[in-house]
Amino acid sequence: MDWWVWPIALFAVSFAIGIVAVLGGVGGGVLFVPIVGSFFPFHLDFVRGAGLVLALTGALAAGPSLLRSGLASIRLGMPLALVGSITSIAGAVIGLALPVQVLQVALGLLIFAIAALMAFGGGATSAALSAGDAMSNALRMQGTYRDQASGQDVAWRVHRTPAALVAFAAIGLMAGMFGLGAGWANVPVLNLLMGAPLKLAVGTSGFVLAVVDSTAAWVYIHRGAMLPMLAVPAVLGVMLGSRLGARLLFTTSSLAVRRIVVAVMVVAGARALLRGLGLWN
Repeated sequence: MDWWVWPIALFAVSFAIGIVAVLGGVGGGVLFVPIVGSFFPFHLDFVRGAGLVLALTGALAAGPSLLRSGLASIRLGMPLALVGSITSIAGAVIGLALPVQVLQVALGLLIFAIAALMAFGGGATSAALSAGDAMSNALRMQGTYRDQASGQDVAWRVHRTPAALVAFAAIGLMAGMFGLGAGWANVPVLNLLMGAPLKLAVGTSGFVLAVVDSTAAWVYIHRGAMLPMLAVPAVLGVMLGSRLGARLLFTTSSLAVRRIVVAVMVVAGARALLRGLGLWN
């Protein structure tokens, strides 16, 4: 096909990803990398670089309003983002050094794991106020935000901070290596492991995502693994699709869409795995 067909097709696919990502409650990067990397004729390094920019764009767009509303906490997110950004550099360097076939196999297995987490995992919508631990108390990881739905002020304090720092180190490594937006992992760690309320976990996840992905993206840019013909239509498509998805969110069953997201991820993960094993090229 002519070269100009691929950017148009990429825009259309990214537009659909933007809609589904909002309705399914997942970041666009976790769908973009396996789908585009498996079904489009772009090198996986360029796809992962574009995936980081795509996830970064969405996080930066939502960040200011979340910080103003108190649903994202710099005091909570900055130590975690610092650890994740350091390991994301290592992940990006490792990812660019590994053979593509190895990355395809690892990506396929990781996508299967994320799909299983989405299908069978859950999250607590609220969390009991914990006593905190020595590290969280020293860093003053606590505060209050206004819940507009209930009209009440919600006090929060987190615990198990050392374990969370280890988890975010692993998340940053995977984000840099595979170019995936890490919202699918940030929220469970903040909510289930640290005990942050779900709304605060979702908001702070976007802030952490912006710091981690921007760090890893510079490695891809420095290595020349950022292709504008791929990144520009992808970012435009996801941004426009996300706006439409936000409007459809009030009338669409999130459970049905989530099942569709899991099914798409399973297909894309299988394609990446078989492609890495040389069984489907």
